[in-house]
Amino acid sequence: MTELQFVRPVKRCPLPDDAVPVVSLRGLTKRFGKVLANDSITLDVYPGRIKALLGENGAGKSTMMSMLAGRYKPDEGHIEIDGKPVRFNSSKDAIEAGIGMVYQHFMLVDSMTVAENVLLGQEGHFFVSPKEMESRVGRLAERYGLGIDPGARISELSMGERQLVEILKLLYRESRILIFDEPTAVLTPEETRNLFEALWRMTEQGKSIIFISHKLEEVIALADDVAILRRGRIEGELETESIESKADLASRMVGKEVLLEVDRRPVEIGDKVLEIRNLTGLGLTEVDLEVRKGEIVALVGVAGNGQKALVEAVTGLTKPPLDTVFIMGQPWRKFFAESTWNRSMCYIPEDRLGLATLRNQNLVDNLLLTTREGFARGPWLDKKKAAKHTVRLIEKFDIRPGRIHALAWQLSGGNLQKAVLARELYREPKFMVAEQPTQGLDVSATEEVWKRLLETRSMAGVLLVTGDLNEALQLADRIAVIYRGRILGVLPTSDKDTARKIGPLMAGIVD
Repeated sequence: MTELQFVRPVKRCPLPDDAVPVVSLRGLTKRFGKVLANDSITLDVYPGRIKALLGENGAGKSTMMSMLAGRYKPDEGHIEIDGKPVRFNSSKDAIEAGIGMVYQHFMLVDSMTVAENVLLGQEGHFFVSPKEMESRVGRLAERYGLGIDPGARISELSMGERQLVEILKLLYRESRILIFDEPTAVLTPEETRNLFEALWRMTEQGKSIIFISHKLEEVIALADDVAILRRGRIEGELETESIESKADLASRMVGKEVLLEVDRRPVEIGDKVLEIRNLTGLGLTEVDLEVRKGEIVALVGVAGNGQKALVEAVTGLTKPPLDTVFIMGQPWRKFFAESTWNRSMCYIPEDRLGLATLRNQNLVDNLLLTTREGFARGPWLDKKKAAKHTVRLIEKFDIRPGRIHALAWQLSGGNLQKAVLARELYREPKFMVAEQPTQGLDVSATEEVWKRLLETRSMAGVLLVTGDLNEALQLADRIAVIYRGRILGVLPTSDKDTARKIGPLMAGIVD
């Protein structure tokens, strides 16, 4: 199986001995009740360099960056800018100090132009003409090599272009330190490469970048230095040139060996468990797709190109047109009218703390969400039996903290996802829809989820909806690429050229 590669075009330079940090965190500590989120964090960020921040889910990365961005106040310690202590009472204070953060979910006004979004909220620009706005933003974009039309409306832009607008907003504010939180989650491979080139150009002009990602191949390609956060503490820092391999970096991050490989042994292919025939409507056009028992078919594409509509049509959240969706050999309406709680279809939603679980209910009640018919005695639920099975699932799937009365919101993302998988696999499904199953998970939790999905092939077919192309290449037998509601191609992962073909298809380019 081939992984997508990112190669840095410019040779890294070692940090000069006389380098002075632009930002320093000194003994930052943050508690939430009895939980120690950050414990005496000390970290330096230097101008003209990219520092990657790595850590497992719950390691404290977001809390640390939230203090730097002015959203949280530290309980102990302080932040220094250019060697001088500062105190941020709000995000506005951090922005005025030159710190800006690009979040995973963009905050843009779709009906406005690029230039209008960049200048929105900026003091002294209320009476600036649209032509002058576009001229200013165009010059700024050209300076940093950001290829975007300042007069284009946000609604017309791809996800990668929208991200460039968020970056331009920070550059217009003259931010010197830019924080990126999982910035490639919604990008095509080509957009990811373009982003990396833009970040390198920013460092050439003296900007400092903090890059948070779970994608180790990106960290190795992009960053100059890596800081590893574990259980709220900085466990070590290293220059990227010293990293021997992705597995080496992963083991340093989680404190144990992580293989980052999957044993995708061939499984006997069985009957069709999903067949979509010429599905048109719901934002989809002439979609044909099938999944058989024993295989994983990955659906990939930039967010917003019809994946959600297709998933909802298959899983029963939206009614598809007649005679377009067939599940386990039955028409969609007949299947859902006669469906049983087990040995049928299961669904792993993207929203694991909303749609997949009840955040304020414990693990027993969350197990019963989709399995209650298996624990029913007439009108009564046998909750003692459900509790016993929950204990077994916690042990089998290593769900921490290991207490059946733990509430869903109290679990880390990785442990909550394992709980959802445990519940759905308990149902012994014949067909599974897994939507973004490892999004936001660290390498250790990702490895566990991959293992479970591959095991599922022995009893079911799997439709895997993912924005992680390496995940698709590692797990899937075939990859379907969706663009603006159409399946532009279904590629076998056994073909060594598949990785090269995916990116153009995601951008709507067909040979």
